Amino acid sequence: GVFLHESSHYLMAKLLRAPTGRFSLIPSVLPDGTMRLGYVETAEADFIRDALIGMAPLIAGGAATAAISLGALRIQPALAALTLGQIAAAADWLRALPAQADFWLWFYLLFTVSSTMLPSSSDRKKWLPMFLLILSLTALVAVFGAGNWMLNTAAPWLNGVLQSVAVVFAVSLLVHLALLLPFYLLRRLLNRVTGLRVG
Repeated sequence: GVFLHESSHYLMAKLLRAPTGRFSLIPSVLPDGTMRLGYVETAEADFIRDALIGMAPLIAGGAATAAISLGALRIQPALAALTLGQIAAAADWLRALPAQADFWLWFYLLFTVSSTMLPSSSDRKKWLPMFLLILSLTALVAVFGAGNWMLNTAAPWLNGVLQSVAVVFAVSLLVHLALLLPFYLLRRLLNRVTGLRVG
């Protein structure tokens, strides 16, 4: 997960011709006590390139989550059942899921990738100017009379993108919900055995 996160920053920076510096996947404790799992140094560029470099882990992690879910785990039948409101059929598929080949490997990869794909606060610094630019351009196109063209051309594409994003986040949520109770119990056990507070 950390490798995918940091390497996506690095590859996006290289793709956009933004200068890069040091690259590390070794965890380190920062002065404020938080742990940094890895980092890539990139020189500050224009806000569009900076925003895209910051979004890279979300794009790469989302693509990896979708590939594992649709390719390795083949969740299409469950999605189709849920779309038709067939909750029982989706639940049956979910119960049979652990019997799939290499399920625990794919489940582990889903957990690690989805846990690290969300951009950090420093990655999100240039998102606001980027979103404001997109909103301004959209408003400008609508003002000049291309609103119907946008609805007919861009809206279906955007709807498909948003549906894909919803599936990725839904899969990530289900994976984390499945592990919530075991990790909570493990933390309580470690607190009791070591006498230390494990956050």
